[in-house]
Amino acid sequence: MKMNPLGRTGILVPELCLGTMTFGTQTPEAESHEQIDVSLEAGLNFIDTAEMYPVNPLSAETQGDSERVLGTWFAESKRRDEVILATKHSGNGIKYVRDGADINAKSIPEAIEGSLKRLQTDYIDLYQFHWPNRGSYMFRKNWTFDPSKQDRAKTLDDMMGALGALQDAVDAGKIRAFGLSNESAWGTSEWLRLSEAGHGPRVASIQNEYSLLCRLYDTDLAELSVNEDVGLLAFSPLATGLLTGKYQQGAIPDGSRRSISAELGGRVSDRVFPAVDAYLEVARTHELDPVHMALAWCRTRPFMASAIFGATRTAQLKHILASVEVTLSQEVLDALNAVHHQHPMVY
Repeated sequence: MKMNPLGRTGILVPELCLGTMTFGTQTPEAESHEQIDVSLEAGLNFIDTAEMYPVNPLSAETQGDSERVLGTWFAESKRRDEVILATKHSGNGIKYVRDGADINAKSIPEAIEGSLKRLQTDYIDLYQFHWPNRGSYMFRKNWTFDPSKQDRAKTLDDMMGALGALQDAVDAGKIRAFGLSNESAWGTSEWLRLSEAGHGPRVASIQNEYSLLCRLYDTDLAELSVNEDVGLLAFSPLATGLLTGKYQQGAIPDGSRRSISAELGGRVSDRVFPAVDAYLEVARTHELDPVHMALAWCRTRPFMASAIFGATRTAQLKHILASVEVTLSQEVLDALNAVHHQHPMVY
């Protein structure tokens, strides 16, 4: 498995990352542990989680269980040193996580301690902010995004306070690197500027949604990534399963994400299924598995550090891991670009 730099940290991460947002609900603990074992055997040693996981559904009763499942694996396996571990501090609005408060200098050490306890470890390799206090155009909010009511001075003051708390955690050996999630080009550039002014650790990565169906990253953030060595950790590279084709013609398989979240977080529309059909036709024409095609395409992007996938079942995980053996021809890439031109911005 190809390894890529995580920003300027000196840490290397594999081209695929195991996401864990189903661990503890859709994926039982024993199978979650099996997935970690299978991933490590394949050379995938990068695992991403969050204090608010699992999802589908989110609930106060299960909040933190994905980290707890990882924690029991670390405790039982004694293999913590073999894993690059990433987790996230929840953004505002989740009422049962610190009453929905903003990310701030006080919440950061509290959140880190909570994650460390659940994960049964004494350090986190990559600590990420799940979404910014000022809001984000992610999660389908790009259609109505309006930054005009943001308070720039407060935003920058919050950033400086957060960077100071992060630096304290770095100095204490509790985190190794800092990353963003659901961020914009302007926000990331300000985090970088403040870091370079001496306020705290430099941003190593951005975890934003990215797939054949969701290419918001392709412009300003792509340029920032390449020029500033801040790689993308792409979440939903299979578009929450849409790109597998399993939801075509109205199908909703038992136990699938859509059986729990019918609209797939706003991704389901009349326009998305014809786009998926077009991508599936490219796969059929070139005798490619659609899962392997979608993930292999992610690897071609110049800003990609790692693509984060989730697998409810271990069999799905093994199928996904085989994607690293697939290389797309220029003919396939041209066909995929043609579909994107025909079906842009489907959600």
